[in-house]
Amino acid sequence: MATIPLLISSSTPSCSSSTASTSSFRSSASSEDISDDIENPPKPPPFELLDAKLPIQSIPFSQSFSYKPLAVLSGHVGSISCLALCGEFLLSASQGNDIIVWQQPDLRPFTKFGHGEGSVKALVTMGSRVFTAHQDSRVRVWKVSRRSENVFRLVDTLPTKKDYLGKFMNKSNYVQTRRHHKKLWIEHADSISCLAISNGLVYSGSWDKTLKVWRISDFKCLESIKAHDDAVNAVAASKGVVYSASADGKIKAWGRENQAKIGSHVLKGILEGHKDVSVNSVVVSEDSRWVYGGGSDGFVMGWEGVRDCSSWKLVCETKAHQMAVLSMCLVGEFLCSGSADKSIGIWKRQAFGKLCKVGAICGHEGPVKCLQGSPNNVGGGFLLYSGSLDKSLRVWWVSKHSSNGEDEEDHVTTRTSCQYGKSIVLN
Repeated sequence: MATIPLLISSSTPSCSSSTASTSSFRSSASSEDISDDIENPPKPPPFELLDAKLPIQSIPFSQSFSYKPLAVLSGHVGSISCLALCGEFLLSASQGNDIIVWQQPDLRPFTKFGHGEGSVKALVTMGSRVFTAHQDSRVRVWKVSRRSENVFRLVDTLPTKKDYLGKFMNKSNYVQTRRHHKKLWIEHADSISCLAISNGLVYSGSWDKTLKVWRISDFKCLESIKAHDDAVNAVAASKGVVYSASADGKIKAWGRENQAKIGSHVLKGILEGHKDVSVNSVVVSEDSRWVYGGGSDGFVMGWEGVRDCSSWKLVCETKAHQMAVLSMCLVGEFLCSGSADKSIGIWKRQAFGKLCKVGAICGHEGPVKCLQGSPNNVGGGFLLYSGSLDKSLRVWWVSKHSSNGEDEEDHVTTRTSCQYGKSIVLN
């Protein structure tokens, strides 16, 4: 019998930070509601740690670190494509058009939303608002309504009707998307693959090779950036710098033209990956110093931002998986990588940005498409959520500290046997 840390909420906060309007199906939100979300985002719910005796054994990563499988959640009819935390809720979206809301700490199904809106490709949250990207090339905005017992309701669809009406009459607002076909520059011409939020802006990346910038206060499209020579697969943002990862093998850094954070975005730098290798995922540390990209060749590459992120230097190239890296997330000094080889790699950032492998988690029966780490400290570790093409969502507890009180050396390479949950340390 092992002692498993459980999260118990000391209160029952909702995702909502403002009161919903009387209309349940309006096409746009009031400026008061939106500004309240931006200026006063809700804080994560407080949790207290309890220990429960459950018949689950801790599985060793290596000689000192361990993890514990906590739950397998099912309910999606399609492959899970993205995950996000929203206050007390965990949101999971799939290619089966549904978004399931799981309520913590017991992770019971709370509600569903987004039916019939097309396959969900990306999902991000800010305050009481949820932004979802769909295969129909649109971004949808949802809000948690207190009056409706935390039902997620549709607020608007981007581009908005107001944005359309203001631009469709002017021929100069149309761009060539393919032969004999034009669209407004505010529209994506292909599926939206990724979303990120930073400084009151939403960034959407698409297979149409562009990166679009949306202002949250009025949902207006401000820019369309011709970002890459191939599909944009992932986007991340920190400290006013936005990183887009593409199938063209590059990660590009974008920032505002001046220090006042106004004006259009310009290219600040290019982080070169391996030649002819698609970059499928990108993450950036909270201080914006470290940037990591996961490639289709199984490598994770890391860069350090220097001179206030005006340039970047390559600091590590790590063969993380035998197959493509599909997803990554950062939890403090830990980097988690999900792969087409069905495993999750756990890495710890060492000096100068280098990665030391802690171990690997196996359990999924399909490629690991998305990862989400919880920032809350749970019994000396953290909670990790993983979604897979096997249609399951799994919950893991990962230790942050070694059992002997010492961290593993950065020169040690760990090879993990997923079948037996054991690790062989090679010097």
